[in-house]
Amino acid sequence: MKKILLIEDEKILAEMYQDKFTQAGFEVFLAFESKTGLILAKKKKPDLIVLDILLPRENGITFLNWLRNDQEVATIPVVVFSNYDDPTTKRQAAKLGAKDYLIKTNYTPQEIIEKIKNYLK
Repeated sequence: MKKILLIEDEKILAEMYQDKFTQAGFEVFLAFESKTGLILAKKKKPDLIVLDILLPRENGITFLNWLRNDQEVATIPVVVFSNYDDPTTKRQAAKLGAKDYLIKTNYTPQEIIEKIKNYLK
């Protein structure tokens, strides 16, 4: 079973996606901010991280920097999933190795699951 770490500060949205990913056959771990996300990434070694950009305290770009600078978890693929549609942030995420930058409002939960499945092949 593939493992996904979802880092999303909107609790209702995070839990809804946790349910959807679980129904699709994934094991899902939730973090509501960057520091917890990094701890969980090291502990659970997910196959993929789904990352929001706008998080409390340290944002998603800060998390990506931490992840890429930690040899233990640096190679875990990340898909950014945010409503923050900013060209500079998208470039930063790509430079830090994000596989994709998905705008939440552009996709249904089912479309997100299909995209995630493609990244885990």
